[in-house]
Amino acid sequence: FGSTGLLSKQIKEGAPFDVFAAANVSYIDDLVGAGAVLPDSKELYGRGRIVIYTPEGAEPVAKLADLTDAKLKKVAIANPEHAPYGKAAEQALNKAGVYADVKAKLVPSENVLQAMQYVDSGNAEVAIVALSLALSAKGKHTVIEESLHEPIDQAIAVCEQSKQKAAAADFIGFVNSADGRVLMKKSGFLLPGEAVTAN
Repeated sequence: FGSTGLLSKQIKEGAPFDVFAAANVSYIDDLVGAGAVLPDSKELYGRGRIVIYTPEGAEPVAKLADLTDAKLKKVAIANPEHAPYGKAAEQALNKAGVYADVKAKLVPSENVLQAMQYVDSGNAEVAIVALSLALSAKGKHTVIEESLHEPIDQAIAVCEQSKQKAAAADFIGFVNSADGRVLMKKSGFLLPGEAVTAN
């Protein structure tokens, strides 16, 4: 696990990964251009959604405008410079018209998992993270309207460095099979047109 940008950089430098599931298809496209992943193996596996995440026992935050509340001092997000979910969080805050009021509260983290850990450890009161993470966490979450940010289309591909290319391709095949889609959707990885289930 790691931020898509940093993992992508490692793959370009020859990291011995078999499969790369990127949080934004642009990173896979970039790796195809660099010859670091197999072009024919590229598949969309999900459209990411972002949520406002609060810790177990805390009152959920209903909307982005509520992040301007003075009682909320720290809002964790993944670093928008290299994490697609952080970029989407920044876009949503801007489009909701609250970025200027929330900017001083933002605590950038390495990735969305770390942003959620900041909340669970008490180092931030709230975070904007991936739906897929929030579904398996103890805290509460509110799904952010998809129109507030660019689509987070996520793609997966076999890495050129893999010594198990056939098995890697089989894994990708499973992810997008009927059985795989049931598991992926349950874990918050939706494809365009699939609905978010209730909290």
